[in-house]
Amino acid sequence: MRGQAHTLEAVVAGLLMLASLVFALQMTAVTPLSASTSSQHIENQQQATGSGVLAAAAETGALKPAVLYWNNTTQRYHGTNSNLGYYTNGPPNNTFGDMLNRSFDQRGIAYNVYFTFQNSGGESITQRYVYSGVPSDNAVSASHTVTLVDDDHLYNANETRNGTTLHDPNITYPVPDTGQNIFNTVRVEVVAWRI
Repeated sequence: MRGQAHTLEAVVAGLLMLASLVFALQMTAVTPLSASTSSQHIENQQQATGSGVLAAAAETGALKPAVLYWNNTTQRYHGTNSNLGYYTNGPPNNTFGDMLNRSFDQRGIAYNVYFTFQNSGGESITQRYVYSGVPSDNAVSASHTVTLVDDDHLYNANETRNGTTLHDPNITYPVPDTGQNIFNTVRVEVVAWRI
């Protein structure tokens, strides 16, 4: 009789533990940052938007001028803060910047843009072009490569080509000449995330 009582007590205790575990799991809150199929869908949309902006900018001829949007006199990109050296949102008076702002800023999506290139020693260098802050864990990225040649010109603040080429001996452009058949290649990467 005592053995049956202990067995019954163990079964009841097990059922209570199982019921409390099921109850606790049902009470778990789902937040906007919880992993779900809808958040994965949003991340896929953001990545597609980044890829689309880069592809459209390359197709319309706006991406290369953005990479070459350099003020040779002030030794920084047009309109950047001298202390930072990069933009905190899309570059002003720049088609690529307008495309970024329309695609991301107006939808409450934060983004960074990085330029990655090789120095003359073959080492990979990453430079901030647009920096909005540290990306969240659900950030996505898209990239496109721009090839620069010696005869490419720098661009003025109004996005017109000026007389300074990458081959100019007095150039202050941060992307160096690799000394090969081409001047250098720049990988433009857009990293986007929900605010």
